[in-house]
Amino acid sequence: MADEIQHRVARNEAIFREINEGIRRGRWPGEEDSISSFRCECAGLGCTEMLALSMRDYEHVREHPRRFIVAPGHERLDVEVVVETRPTYLIVQKLGEAGEIADDADPRS
Repeated sequence: MADEIQHRVARNEAIFREINEGIRRGRWPGEEDSISSFRCECAGLGCTEMLALSMRDYEHVREHPRRFIVAPGHERLDVEVVVETRPTYLIVQKLGEAGEIADDADPRS
């Protein structure tokens, strides 16, 4: 059952990361410091929370394929660890099999 949860969590978060990659591609050059709304990349398919951060901050998260942005309280400590806390969002890093799935699903690799 733990493997099934890790697969589901990683797949769901990869879907939301793809949405955020589309938001990133839609930005103009020179807007790295302007604030944008990004989709919470948590495991909850019904989550509709939007997170405010700059493109530069989003790029900081995306430097690591196992890292995702989530709203506070949306972290899943059974498959990820909080690596940074920001005023409006958390940066989490996938562990174990969920991390491997995140690596494989990274659209930048």
